[in-house]
Amino acid sequence: MHIAWLGKKSPFCGNVTYSREITQALVRRGYQVTFLHFDHPSDSPDNLLPKLKAGDCDHCQEVSLPFLFKSQILTIPSPRSGKLLVEALAALQPDIIHASLTLSPLDFRLPEICQSLGVPLVVTFHPAFDRKLRTLSSGTQHFTYQLYAPTLARCDRVIVFSNLQRDLLVRLGVPEPVVAVIPNGVDVEKYSPGPSAVKTTLRARQLFVYQGRLSPEKNVEALLRAWRQANMGPDCRLVIVGNGPLEQSLRLFYGNDETIHWLGFVSDDLRRVDILRGADAFILPSLVEGLSLSLLEAMACGTACIATDAGADGEVLDEGAGIVLDTQRVATQLQTVLPILREQPEMTRLLGQKARQRVLERYTLSTNINRLESIYHELVSNPTALYSSR
Repeated sequence: MHIAWLGKKSPFCGNVTYSREITQALVRRGYQVTFLHFDHPSDSPDNLLPKLKAGDCDHCQEVSLPFLFKSQILTIPSPRSGKLLVEALAALQPDIIHASLTLSPLDFRLPEICQSLGVPLVVTFHPAFDRKLRTLSSGTQHFTYQLYAPTLARCDRVIVFSNLQRDLLVRLGVPEPVVAVIPNGVDVEKYSPGPSAVKTTLRARQLFVYQGRLSPEKNVEALLRAWRQANMGPDCRLVIVGNGPLEQSLRLFYGNDETIHWLGFVSDDLRRVDILRGADAFILPSLVEGLSLSLLEAMACGTACIATDAGADGEVLDEGAGIVLDTQRVATQLQTVLPILREQPEMTRLLGQKARQRVLERYTLSTNINRLESIYHELVSNPTALYSSR
C-alpha cells in the first residue's frame, strides 16, 4: 500500500514527532510512504511538480511544498502550493492520503482535493484543548475546533487522541463513525527505564524535569514560580528542556537561580531519554493540551509524572498513574507537591512504576500502528466506508 503523508518536519513540535514516529513505523512494516511537507524546494521551477527526493529512511520519499510562513502552531502556504499539491498527488497515485493537520489554510481544501482524486482521506487533528472554558487559551482552542468541524465532517476518518476530543467534535457536527480515537503511542523499547548519568553531571540528588515549548499555553512560569517558592534546596535541580517565545524573558527573570538548568532544545533522542531516565519527576503545567508525547515518553521511562487536567493528560494519569493538577491553581498546587516528592522518594518510584505500566497497557506505538492499519485497509478495501463521497 502506498501512503501519501502530509505533515510537518520543522520547526520541532509534537506534530513533527508524531509524523516522524508514525511514518517510520509504517515503513518498517513494509508500506511505501511519500512524505509531503512545507519547505522551500531549491531545485523546482514554479511551473513544475516538486521533485521526489530520498527521505529519512528507506522506501520513504519526500515532496516539498512552498510556504510563506511556518511556526510551531501555524503554517501559511504560498499561493501556488495548492496547485502543486494536487499535481503531486495525481502523479503519485497513492492508495490513501493521511494528513497530520498543520493548521494551514490548505487543510480546508483537502476533502475536496481527495474526493476529486478518488483517494480516501484520513486526518489526524492535533490542536490542544481544555475540557472546560477556564482560560483565554482554552477559549481560543475551542474556537479552533468549531472552525475545523465542517471540514473534518467531510473526511473519511478523523483521528483524535482521547474520548474527550471525540465527544467535542461529535457535538460540533462531525459524524460519530468518522471519528476514531487512537491515542499517541511511544516506542516502549526506546523509551524505557535504565541507567542515566544526568544526575552526576548536574550534581543533583533529586532531579525534576520540564520538556516542551516555552510558550504561554505551556504555563512554565507557574512551575518556575512554584519552584522558587518551594525552596527545594541546593541538591535538587529543575531542568528545562525546550525553547520558544518566552525563553528569553523566563531566563532573564529566573536565570540567576543556580538550581535551574536551561538546556534549550535537545534534538538527540538518546540524550532526551537519558534525561528522562535520570529524573525523579516530570512536570507538565499546561493550560491546554492534546495528548502530550513528552508526557508519554517520561511515563514510558518510568518517571513519576505531574500534569494538569488539560486536554487528555488528566485522563492518561487518572486512577493513580500520576498526580493531576487543576489548571487554575498550578503554582499553588506545585508549591505543595514538590516538597512532598522531595521528602518521599519511595512515592516517586511507585508513581514511576505505575506510569510505565499505564503506557504498556494503553499507549504503545505498536498498538497505535495496528489500529491505524485497520483503518487504512477498511477504507481502501471497502468504498462504502468512505464519508467524503457524500
